Amino acid sequence: MVTTSRAERVSAAFVKITNTLVADYDVLDLLHALVEASVDLLDAAAAGLLLADPQGELQVLASTSERSQLVEILQLQAGSGPCVECYRTGTPVVVEDIASLTGQWDEFRAAALSQGFRSVHAVPMRVQGRTIGAMGLFGERSGALTPEDVAIGQALADVATIGILQERTIRESAVVNEQLQRALNSRVLIEQAKGVIAYTAGVNMEEAFGRLRSFARANNQNLHDTAARVINRTLTL
Repeated sequence: MVTTSRAERVSAAFVKITNTLVADYDVLDLLHALVEASVDLLDAAAAGLLLADPQGELQVLASTSERSQLVEILQLQAGSGPCVECYRTGTPVVVEDIASLTGQWDEFRAAALSQGFRSVHAVPMRVQGRTIGAMGLFGERSGALTPEDVAIGQALADVATIGILQERTIRESAVVNEQLQRALNSRVLIEQAKGVIAYTAGVNMEEAFGRLRSFARANNQNLHDTAARVINRTLTL
């Protein structure tokens, strides 16, 4: 049955995210499910997610588009921006009109406007007083998200964060670090694989990622292993 009401779509999104929380789940797949569900449900044109590595340095781990990924990367390079500030403070950061920013986050402002974004709402990834990252919800119009959208976005982020920091990983910090480091290493492989697919198939980077992820899911493989096969040329997509 096709879901039509917003309540049904919200429920389906939470089910989709929680369904990823199984043994040996793929952290990157969980994070991509989070940003995709956020854009689908909320008044946002794109989303990007920053997660702290074992050394506390933020890295881009998921995005719904190449342009949102670019803005997040430029925030990291500048060391400032709404998502970076959100991670540092553990509280949401709202910019209703990016164009109105003057003397603050200049590099972020220029990057966001160049990609067609006019507003951003940064949501912290936090649980039990610990902040491990931030998700940026980018809008193509100025203005803030509605209180309902804010609540849904934060709830989605909270569920995903709990998934990353399950009880078994909270008890053993080395496991948390191992998972995060593996996700970071996987991200490098995935970016390389996207480039290979884009070049060989003559498609853009978003289509390349779509092919990679679809194959992984259809064949019950994780993104890391599928990307590795593409890079070593044992798989052509």
